[in-house]
Amino acid sequence: GIIHRLVAEVIDEMKLDGKVIGVAPVGCSVFAYDYFNCDMYEAAHGRAPAVATGIKRSVGKDTLVFTYQGDGDLASIGLAETMSAANRGENISVIFVNNGIYGMTGGQLAPTTLVGMKATTAPKGRDPKEHGYPMHVCEILNQLTAPYYLERTSCNNPANVARTKAAIRKAFQNQLDGKGFSLVEIVTSCPTNWGLEPLEALGFLEEKMFKEFPLGVIRDKDKEGA
Repeated sequence: GIIHRLVAEVIDEMKLDGKVIGVAPVGCSVFAYDYFNCDMYEAAHGRAPAVATGIKRSVGKDTLVFTYQGDGDLASIGLAETMSAANRGENISVIFVNNGIYGMTGGQLAPTTLVGMKATTAPKGRDPKEHGYPMHVCEILNQLTAPYYLERTSCNNPANVARTKAAIRKAFQNQLDGKGFSLVEIVTSCPTNWGLEPLEALGFLEEKMFKEFPLGVIRDKDKEGA
């Protein structure tokens, strides 16, 4: 809910009403259409970056195109689309919500699920020998040449909410300036599928998730003198 609000606030504050198209795939983000007052496309599960690419290339530079995706969608089902769009430096903005699990589709193991963390498809916990290790999307994309801006944030306290809003604004402004691919990864909790009370989930987020997924700017070509 906080992330939805931040995206909407940035759209309003940047006076982009009527100039925005969002893409959300089938999955955890599917209800985004009910909360954003802008044109929205539904993409097949994981295919949002590919759909956004087609839209952006069609509508031109004056229309902002963003995707809103969860970790199972972006990093598992849609990994090829994510990597390819980033590798091409597509001029789109990706909002990536990482809660370490498939949130809406039943609590299955996601690429970002922590080692030892239980899921419906890993009832004994994630075992690296069987399931591999958690995937660090920003760091992986940072190995590519084209991405312009990659940042990992959270919404666990007011200061981080402010940082997340600033990151979303930067990702949108980068696109309007024609700078290329931007991704904001927002690490958050999923109390229901983690099997924790909300306050317990917040503690797990801060003690475990942030250790695996450190917050901060991974790449900003503005600061590299690009």
